[in-house]
Amino acid sequence: MDGSLTMKGAADAPFYLAQGDECDVFAAAARNGLPVLLKGPTGCGKTRFVAHMAAQLGRPLYTVACHDDLSAADLIGRYLLKGGETVWVDGPLTRAVREGAICYLDEVVEARKDVTVVLHPLTDDRRILPIDRTGEEIEAHPDFLLVASYNPGYQNILKTLKPSTRQRFIALEFDFPRAAHEIPVVARESGLSEDRVAPLVRLAGKLRGLKGQDLEEGVSTRLVVYAATLIRQGMPVERAVQTAMIEPLTDDPDVKSGLRDLVTAVFG
Repeated sequence: MDGSLTMKGAADAPFYLAQGDECDVFAAAARNGLPVLLKGPTGCGKTRFVAHMAAQLGRPLYTVACHDDLSAADLIGRYLLKGGETVWVDGPLTRAVREGAICYLDEVVEARKDVTVVLHPLTDDRRILPIDRTGEEIEAHPDFLLVASYNPGYQNILKTLKPSTRQRFIALEFDFPRAAHEIPVVARESGLSEDRVAPLVRLAGKLRGLKGQDLEEGVSTRLVVYAATLIRQGMPVERAVQTAMIEPLTDDPDVKSGLRDLVTAVFG
């Protein structure tokens, strides 16, 4: 079944550099069992943020990467054959509800429509998970927290969250960090010095400015880290940028040519 379990303590929490009061807001939501919705572009740090906060709070984290075929049964559980017997196996959402873990649904709008229906009784004052297949109605553990994320830039009429679902969550908006924050993040993650990272971050800012024009989406911080990592390993800057910050963004030869001109303008 979909869903990976992560257990980390505050001492080995994944690095995350706060941009504002998002850590305080998330912690307050966790203390009060308020579901959290994270909004922001791909690769801006939403998943890292959740992993960081789960470790800081000392709670298990079940992460589910949502996709077109993800159904409510994948989250709740199903009967499986084991040793010639049919046994019930909890899905990641059910395990989180029972254990008091955080269940993180990454890009929730990508999942099938029946998934959001399952979430409704968990995101109001009932905080219950009905399981029709077993007849159970599980009351959520006091420490259970539901977190979901999505990218508003990819929304369309077929893939969006209905107001009846959105208004069951508190929401935090994420964006790519300012250069002063992104430079130390990329330097820490890649091992490349900040002075060499700075032009990569400057280039990333210019590429993000092309979103909605030549590019569907801006370059993620993750890709900037990839480029910096390749450079630290000895790859020439031009080749590292080509493979990590241009090729992943587009297949159009003309657009790629224009982006290479932009690279030349930044790096000389």
